[in-house]
Amino acid sequence: MDVQARLGRIQRRTVLTLALAQLFSGVGNGAALAIGSLLAVELSGNEELAGTSTMALSLAGALVALPLAGLAARRGRRQALISGLLLALLGAALMVLAPILRSYLLVLAGSALLGVGAAVNLQARFAAVDLARPERRGRDLSFVVWSITIGAVAGPNLIKPGAELALALSLPETSGPFLFSMAGLAIGAVLLFVGLRPDPLLVARSVAAGPGTAPASPAAHRAAPATEAAPNSALPQRLRGGSLGAGLAAVRRSPMAQLGLVTVVGAHLVMVAVMSMTPVHLQALDHASGLHHSEADTLAFIGFTISLHIAGMYALSPVIGLLTDRLGRLRMIMAAQLVLLAAVGLAGIGHGDQLWVGVGLAVLGVGWSAATIAGSTLLTESVSDEDRVLVQGVSDTCMGAAGALGAALSGVALAFFGFAGLNLAAALAAGVVLAFAVVETARNRASQRQT
Repeated sequence: MDVQARLGRIQRRTVLTLALAQLFSGVGNGAALAIGSLLAVELSGNEELAGTSTMALSLAGALVALPLAGLAARRGRRQALISGLLLALLGAALMVLAPILRSYLLVLAGSALLGVGAAVNLQARFAAVDLARPERRGRDLSFVVWSITIGAVAGPNLIKPGAELALALSLPETSGPFLFSMAGLAIGAVLLFVGLRPDPLLVARSVAAGPGTAPASPAAHRAAPATEAAPNSALPQRLRGGSLGAGLAAVRRSPMAQLGLVTVVGAHLVMVAVMSMTPVHLQALDHASGLHHSEADTLAFIGFTISLHIAGMYALSPVIGLLTDRLGRLRMIMAAQLVLLAAVGLAGIGHGDQLWVGVGLAVLGVGWSAATIAGSTLLTESVSDEDRVLVQGVSDTCMGAAGALGAALSGVALAFFGFAGLNLAAALAAGVVLAFAVVETARNRASQRQT
């Protein structure tokens, strides 16, 4: 078979496998986003700690991003992604136990391990472009991002069925949704184990080793250690000694890589800060309304609102990927910041109305999606092949750190300045990124005219 035809077949299988695994594993993170902050307040007794669940999730994602990238470089994407999902499965089990044992520490531990699953979901988008043709990178990446929509949207909407299941099993209502999370994560890990053969990164490495090197077959990958797949490739040597500093140094060598990194990090900071406090704010609005809804009904409404936000994050990803390829990365990055500003404006100005908060959250998801897809694509293509996987890990580390910072500060901001003040702070952050994007775009155009 022609090498290019074989690579195309492997790429289609890879993208489909990643998409299906994302679909099921997304259930776990969707439930954590909707219930984690509520559990933190309930079990700690302190509203200022509402953001600590999301902080633990984001911080863990930041800490494991580089180790996952290093594992991928040594053993392939398949082993790295599966390992992360198995840890997330353990995290979902701890979230089931937390309300039973009335343990706030278990909420933090479970959220942290679920954060490893979130890191897997982020790295899966890079696995989608290991073998992608340059003109299809945006679309292949966005399709894998989009595929998480069903699972991530279903997660919050399984809160009420999960609560009913928990009651049937004589468990606390907030334990039930994480039973669905455990099932989704287990299915995702099995799909990756079966379907991600041959490993796309190992195939890309063998192709990069030289024109005479054919992509390794699945049998060859099973027969030999991953580190032997391409002994002449520079990629594993760079990544074995890789670090956060080395990755940032690679980013600093390219102004466009810097813009890509700032874009994804800034968008994640804004999104996590606002989203993580929304369940607490909505619960307060519901209690203030005097309608005396049951806990299950209140959780169901909060889950529906978060599902709208997650749908905004992922549902339009294929369209955004297409626009990123056709209109260009820089235009999409600037458009994304404008969408983020509109989102926090809607949520902040309409902070007293559940409808406007929901609309703002949905638009916030769209802005995050546009920034993440355009920024990730620009970052990936702005660094050398040998630095690419390391830089991708650095990107996810920085995103996780920004998310943890946003979650940690958002609880304090909500307690002292209210939901409107929190959204104003998020708007300032998005405005800084927009200004940086405008400046770098102008410099890039001036440089192109000179050449």
